[in-house]
Amino acid sequence: MNQISQTTPTTIHQDGEVTPRFAVLRARWHADLVDRAVDGFAARMAERGIPADAIDVIDLPGAFEIPLEAKRIAEAGRHVAVIAVGFVVDGGIYRHDFVARAVIEGLMRVQLDTGMPVFSVVLTPHHFHEHDVHQAFFTGHMTTKGHEAAEACLATPAVRDRLGDHATRPDATRPDATRADAA
Repeated sequence: MNQISQTTPTTIHQDGEVTPRFAVLRARWHADLVDRAVDGFAARMAERGIPADAIDVIDLPGAFEIPLEAKRIAEAGRHVAVIAVGFVVDGGIYRHDFVARAVIEGLMRVQLDTGMPVFSVVLTPHHFHEHDVHQAFFTGHMTTKGHEAAEACLATPAVRDRLGDHATRPDATRPDATRADAA
């Protein structure tokens, strides 16, 4: 996987094949678990024909930094989607629910403001303890979530293509709109 972005949202290969580019924003808190999701994402993308060099992985200190970088990536237009990966848990005096809410709301805002799909693998377990049972469970769970994010990344463009401009026409959003309203 790349650590460097290209200048277009696709990679054009010598044989003329075009591969979309994806940006994975990876929080480094609980890196052992977060990395499982990134590995699961890359593995599933490879199974579906997306090479590792079409996935740019950008490391961030924590999950709180993800929405701002997601916005910068979306506005730059060099990727077709952003995948946010983090693991937010209670820690000492800090409450994970405040951070988790800010991150998820920020990601949704980026998606709605820019029109770029943003997929969240920012998990916020209700209770997490760093013992073997939880570590084992979340190691497998994060891999599964990485697979699911890859599937969503690949399915979303197909839905958008099927909808075409239908979803943005005035008559598609307002049942009472007429063609005269659209003109």
